[in-house]
Amino acid sequence: MEELDSLLKEDRVFKPSSEFSRSARLQTFEDYKKLYQSAQQNPQNFWEKEAKDLHWFKPWKKVLTWDPPDAQWFIGGKTNISYNCLDRHLKTKAQKPAILWEGEPGDTKTFSFKELHEEVSRFSEVLKNLGFKKGDRVIIYMPMIPELAIAMLSCARIGLVHSVIFGGFSSSAIEDRLQDSKARLIITADGGYRRGKIVPLKDNVDQAIQKTPFVEKVIVYQRTKAPIKWNPLKDLWWHELMSKAKKGVDAIPLDSEDPLFILYTSGTTGKPKGVVHTTGGYIVGAHTTAKYIFDLKEEDIYWCTADIGWVTGHTYVVYGILSNGATTFMYEGAPDFPHKGRFWDIIDRYKITIFYTSPTAIRAFIQWGDDIPKKYRLSSLRLLGTVGEPINPQAWMWYHTLIGKEKCPIVDTWWQTETGTILISPIPGAIPTKPGSATLPFPGILADVVDQYGNPLPPNKGGFLVIKYPWPAMLRTIYGDHERYKKQYWSNFKGIYWTGDEARKDEDGYFWIMGRSDDVIKVSGHRLGSSEIESALVSHPSVAEAAVVAIPHEIKGQGIVAFVTLKGNILSSKELENELKQHVVTQIGALARPEHIRFAKQLPKTRSGKIMRRLLRQIASEGKVTGDTTTLEDISVVQTLSSQDEE
Repeated sequence: MEELDSLLKEDRVFKPSSEFSRSARLQTFEDYKKLYQSAQQNPQNFWEKEAKDLHWFKPWKKVLTWDPPDAQWFIGGKTNISYNCLDRHLKTKAQKPAILWEGEPGDTKTFSFKELHEEVSRFSEVLKNLGFKKGDRVIIYMPMIPELAIAMLSCARIGLVHSVIFGGFSSSAIEDRLQDSKARLIITADGGYRRGKIVPLKDNVDQAIQKTPFVEKVIVYQRTKAPIKWNPLKDLWWHELMSKAKKGVDAIPLDSEDPLFILYTSGTTGKPKGVVHTTGGYIVGAHTTAKYIFDLKEEDIYWCTADIGWVTGHTYVVYGILSNGATTFMYEGAPDFPHKGRFWDIIDRYKITIFYTSPTAIRAFIQWGDDIPKKYRLSSLRLLGTVGEPINPQAWMWYHTLIGKEKCPIVDTWWQTETGTILISPIPGAIPTKPGSATLPFPGILADVVDQYGNPLPPNKGGFLVIKYPWPAMLRTIYGDHERYKKQYWSNFKGIYWTGDEARKDEDGYFWIMGRSDDVIKVSGHRLGSSEIESALVSHPSVAEAAVVAIPHEIKGQGIVAFVTLKGNILSSKELENELKQHVVTQIGALARPEHIRFAKQLPKTRSGKIMRRLLRQIASEGKVTGDTTTLEDISVVQTLSSQDEE
């Protein structure tokens, strides 16, 4: 009974255009298969070859030691991620833009690789002069400004372990992460801009450190010039410190397994867990996946819309892009301020060539209406990507048609904070795509779909998505809690990484993510993945977004409740509710027919844009929400849905 029933059928296939393939890194499906099969037979050889593309102060003695669940990569090797992102490009790309940036109010900055190198080496000197040394933890809590990347690269340059906190989090989230990491230094700003308002970052830090006396210093970047409280015993202005730093410091050789960063990711409940990534393996994974999956070219202007507070921002805004010597674009604000065409306007003005965003953002664009993107040319785009959660086939088609003008390949990427880098994705130019499928594993990644005993499942049988062999960028532990690491990720099947996702492989070996294991719905003895039912709902022309959850059912065991957001000015009605129920039956079968459909203007989401189905389950079954809501973007969305229950 642990198999997942797959009901979604998707037959559309899109081959890369010959024009794109001609200049791509991998040009045919045969090229991919040859590389993948070679890497599958000997993953260590593949990763070792890719590692040689980077700078090492000292070569490794051994590629991998694997004592499940503990891996070490490039043992004995010495490298530095800041050196690989900056110093090694100075001879050939000194004047090339490394970071292009636009603030929400419209202010702009450009840093060449030479200028970025100078800023980073000087800020490293600042950190060193303050007495911080290798292994010390540093909290970074800043808006999406270039100085956030500078702070990260400076920490990495001298072996400080950074932990970036998304600038939208509250003081309690900062306090939790401080208590866990025991960081002695916080780098922040007086504030940041979000939808025309100033986010009070320094005030949040001041509240958080009231209960963390071990914090010694707070470095404050002056972004908004808003009035802030000042503690002369702890607080230091970024610009004053930088005016005294003249020489800069060189990148120090770090052991491949030295910690690089801790990134906190929330559990379904309870306290956040600090995912630890190390230096050598992480940069090899970040550099290699960015190179192949985004098909990076010298002239590309690449934009990943993720905040750097998430792993996507770490790997594919900063480290993986700069290590390849590519130009990364950063934007501070929201996609709908001061108007809902801000992203498309940016693409046209900066001539963005690669655009990597989330399905959540795409569904919001769909809800706002097609007229908005149609006002813009978007002719510079050559590659699109999605990240964060499975993309519904209908949203994929909208993205392909309206944004990509049917000429841009879409890389639908599957990965996690824990994996560090993308594990399953099309390689553009080589792999035909199917709307809604992340397609095939990256070379060197041994992914599979298995039953509860760990046995591989036949095509189109849903089960547990697992990774059967270590990869360089994998997490090494949960900070301060190695037992939790072993139990959470490695206890289900010996020596096999448990992703927590459910999936199926089709007859071509393509992977289709069906939802989190926590979100599986059991109807009359059948296990249904949430994403397939949601995709059926989103395929209706009136629906912009949907989330489905289970409620107890006397006869079926569990019934399905769907929360639905409608497009534009479409109004909810009993007739539309019945139409949507029938639409699900027509699309994927009577088994998936929702018991109830609830219309909502918005769905509760984390600050990274993922729908919080746990809260929807509580609202549907209990009419209220309990437990941790600190990662929720807008608590009023939950309050509105809960009050509907009381009416």
